[in-house]
Amino acid sequence: MTQRASELSGEQRAGAPGRGLTAAEVAERISRGEVNDVPVRSSRSLTEIVRANVFTRFNLIIGVLWVIMLAVAPIQDSLFGFVIIANTGIGIVQEWRAKKTLDSLAVVGESKPVVRRDGQAAEIHTSEIVLGDLVELGPGDKVVVDGTVAEADGLEVDESLLTGEADPVLKKTGDPVMSGSFVVAGGGAFTATKVGREAYAAQLAEEASRFTLVRSELRSGISTILKYITWMMVPTATALVISQLVVKEHNFKDSVARTVGGIVPMIPEGLVLLTSVAFAIGVVRLGRKQCLVQELPAIEGLARVDVVCLDKTGTLTEGGMDVTELRPLGDSEEPYLRRVLAAFGASEPRPNASLQAIIDAYPAAENGREDAPEDAPADGAWTTTGTLPFSSARKYSGAAFTEDGGASSAWLLGAPDVLLSEDDPALAEIGQLNEQGLRVLLLARARGELDAPDAAEGADPAALVVLEQRLRPDAGRTLAYFGEQRVATKVISGDNAVSVGAVAAKLGMEGADHPLDARRMPEDTDEMASAMERNAVFGRVTPQQKREMVAALQSRGHTVAMTGDGVNDVLALKDADIGVSMGSGSEATRAVAQIVLLNNSFATLPSVVAEGRRVIGNITRVATLFLTKTVYSVLLAVLVVCFQVEYPFLPRHLTLLSTLTIGVPAFFLALAPNKERAHPHFVRRVMRYAIPSGVICAAATFVMYLIARHHYAGTGALDAETSAATLTLFLVSMWVLAIIARPYTWWRICLVAAMGLAFLVVLAVPWLQDFFALKLVGTRMPWTAVGIAVVASVALEYAWRLVGRRFGG
Repeated sequence: MTQRASELSGEQRAGAPGRGLTAAEVAERISRGEVNDVPVRSSRSLTEIVRANVFTRFNLIIGVLWVIMLAVAPIQDSLFGFVIIANTGIGIVQEWRAKKTLDSLAVVGESKPVVRRDGQAAEIHTSEIVLGDLVELGPGDKVVVDGTVAEADGLEVDESLLTGEADPVLKKTGDPVMSGSFVVAGGGAFTATKVGREAYAAQLAEEASRFTLVRSELRSGISTILKYITWMMVPTATALVISQLVVKEHNFKDSVARTVGGIVPMIPEGLVLLTSVAFAIGVVRLGRKQCLVQELPAIEGLARVDVVCLDKTGTLTEGGMDVTELRPLGDSEEPYLRRVLAAFGASEPRPNASLQAIIDAYPAAENGREDAPEDAPADGAWTTTGTLPFSSARKYSGAAFTEDGGASSAWLLGAPDVLLSEDDPALAEIGQLNEQGLRVLLLARARGELDAPDAAEGADPAALVVLEQRLRPDAGRTLAYFGEQRVATKVISGDNAVSVGAVAAKLGMEGADHPLDARRMPEDTDEMASAMERNAVFGRVTPQQKREMVAALQSRGHTVAMTGDGVNDVLALKDADIGVSMGSGSEATRAVAQIVLLNNSFATLPSVVAEGRRVIGNITRVATLFLTKTVYSVLLAVLVVCFQVEYPFLPRHLTLLSTLTIGVPAFFLALAPNKERAHPHFVRRVMRYAIPSGVICAAATFVMYLIARHHYAGTGALDAETSAATLTLFLVSMWVLAIIARPYTWWRICLVAAMGLAFLVVLAVPWLQDFFALKLVGTRMPWTAVGIAVVASVALEYAWRLVGRRFGG
């Protein structure tokens, strides 16, 4: 696309002021390519998926070995190559399924900016914005392209995601706005001056919503393991090649086959595959529950979380509210107050949940509101002369009117404990209402200018507006779930602390009876962290304080998740380890969150936690299986080199063993339910078990091999020795599988038993014996193999228990 200069030409300003571009002007710009065509993808393309699954380091190594085996050995010694092809195909299919799920969910959750064309406002896709479009803005909206403010009504923009500066910037007509910033208060419109790749921070939105394979402990741990394996494999494989081809001077093709048989099992080829499959299936499962995972490791991250910070509104309560009472204060008369509230509602084009409840209760009879009841206050004669948009920082909004008699008045609507002095007697009455979990707003007459810094000073209280919040029916169960899982929950809200505590108490939240007003929170990070750990409910929290609270918890080593749906949650969501946004939340909130709950249900979070725990716990299990094989393969190769003997196995033997003791069981274990709490230090935990298990497997197998070498002689001796060693390794590996499959369920028992039965079938069926070159000769050596396997299994049990006691499992 050819882009023009950042400044609009006279031709590009042709749209009438306030009406936006005409359809003809839009078509002309599209024909010139002046469209916001930055590709925003929620997943990798099919080409990238295929490339990532096919072109791996270990696939290259195995591919070369496979070609060699096809040239020098029977087809059964090349089975490992076909297994890799099947595994790679499974990986591609599963990730493609995940991609389709993510793409469909991304469309559902995509935010659509409002653009004014031909004087009509309409929602369009971000990619359809053209140069010169008039884009409307309201609280929570993200600025999607660069532009110049054309209309401003108390427009405050937060540019912290771009500049790091947390304070919102008041924008006036003619001021520039940058893509990546978002509106925290007020409203207006801007003219797009840069679109596509020319827009400042155009990549921010793309990166925020893309399906990414970013660093996670699980993935980085597996990468570390693979790096160490490569370092071990190269010298060991080189020594084995020399030993088998040069020193022993046996039949060339047989030596090559046994050399390859020693190298292939060193590679944990299925580990990366199963990790990808487990993540991909997790995405599909969560997608069915309308949960959009914008960053793949977020599934893993939420499973590691030990503190969940919740915003009350939209999380514990539903977005809507109901006005239950209007209490006049002083000499105020209710009919007049109803008229004030109706005019107040009519003055705000984008009301928040509280003001929407007031609009529903006291709708304007005129101004085009045909649905207003007959007794609605007629405010058509009232003229709005000024507005002060609601801000989470100041906790109130304002509006000024010229009344029907010509009198002027200015009003404030917001938090009573912010607008009133601490000794005001009305606060006691408000406190009683808050203790019932009701939300109370104060309507007060302002004495000064609305935009003055001290607008709230000396305001005259006129009425209390009592709102009832709708509790989410599933919020109590979700809080109970986190309590059972030893995950601390903290309610962080901008509302009155007592009211928030009452709502939390209704849901059975522990610690809700001691809410803390954030205005009394210490500023020191360490002291704030202590307060956060002691308390569970916090009220009157500013957006900046939410961010500081998250940082304070993180300073104590906590892994923090933050949920929210409002613009006041954006900074905290961005800084938290895992940000979770509601689908109905603001555009800016969804952009910075790693997980978006499209069904707006807080109750979906346990499913995400459970999915993460399933992935982490199961991958830890199967990683131990794969790495046990790597350890014993490397040690067997070292022992073969040191003792200058033939390598005991052909590739077909290890393909059979790997399939029955690792490949098939690992696939089922990786996808099984697993509620075990996630533990840190993945690499250390896996290697603590894999190393002793691999050493015991290698020692038992090699001892049996040496005993068989002394027992058998003559033609076919090597095949008999190999069969005895294979039986030993299978039995010991099966015991490793039996340990990893714990705790037993009926299907786990059946899985282990089926693998054992499959091996017995191979030993019993003549053509399978010939195919896998397995035939037990005599009775003495097979029973010796069983005896050695029993001793090794006892050693395995002791080793696992010792590791569990010393390192805590």
